Amino acid sequence: MQLYIFAAETARAGAPSLAPMGLKMVGPVIMGYGSDSQKDEYLPRILSGEDYWRWGYSEPQAGSELAALKLSAEREGDVYVLNGSKIWTTHAHWANRMFCLVRTRSEGKPQAGITFLLMDMQTPGISVRPIITVAGEHEVNQVFFDNVRVLVSGRVGEENQGWTVAKYLLEFERGGGSAAGLAVAVERLKGLAREERNGRGGSLLEDPGFRSRLAAAAVRLEAVEMSERRVLAELTSGRNRGPASSMLKIQATETLQLIDELVVEGIAAYAAVDQPASRSPEAGQDFIGPEHGRVGMARYLNNRAGTIYGGSNKIQRDIIARLVLGL
Repeated sequence: MQLYIFAAETARAGAPSLAPMGLKMVGPVIMGYGSDSQKDEYLPRILSGEDYWRWGYSEPQAGSELAALKLSAEREGDVYVLNGSKIWTTHAHWANRMFCLVRTRSEGKPQAGITFLLMDMQTPGISVRPIITVAGEHEVNQVFFDNVRVLVSGRVGEENQGWTVAKYLLEFERGGGSAAGLAVAVERLKGLAREERNGRGGSLLEDPGFRSRLAAAAVRLEAVEMSERRVLAELTSGRNRGPASSMLKIQATETLQLIDELVVEGIAAYAAVDQPASRSPEAGQDFIGPEHGRVGMARYLNNRAGTIYGGSNKIQRDIIARLVLGL
């Protein structure tokens, strides 16, 4: 609840958001599954910001079908020797720590041979190759492991039981804390609609089609807010998010994409990548002008991945169908 309130206030203030991998993801995992020594070592450094965490889940052949991962970890005494690669690793070129899923057993059910490891990104044998997105940004990477030696003491949970730990982490990654940022985006969008002109010389708010889609975005936002509050009430009662995290992931990412689409529609020609002339400064809205046009289009392109990463929304609907509807 404190984290939710903090996220809401920073979003309303326009402050930069904090990297979620430590505070929101691996921190709760270490609290729930880590050893006392891991808690003592890592949790204070997560809170202070000394450690910048990235995750290693997806691989070239293992995205939403995460159990297909192949990064091997062979046990040699008190170390695991890692060989393979991870992909779409956000900010791996800046991170000093990684939590990673590795394969420690090939026989039997794929989920039963996965182990959860914590490691230092400066460990010899780790290399990072940038991936430039369609938005022109260097956010994600492919990370290669060549005989990387990681201490067994870096394991969270038991060997071959990492799938349980991984699913627990995804409950935090998929749901909660999105409504505040979406609310700010909707308000910016309303400001844009008041200032921008439609084809008939009036504001976009006078366009029935645009106004209808803007109202739909606002309604979706309310649904996300109510869902998050309901889940928070469950958490304060000691219950996990469970399949509710899948519902929140669907709601939040699809609402975000609708807002992005309306922003690009609203800034029209200013959504183009290269615009030499600037709008008058008195307009004063976040998305107006060539620079803000680039931001709006970049956000649109970047956030297209929202319904894919963290388990695609199709996968989330399948989880809901099985665990909630019993199908």
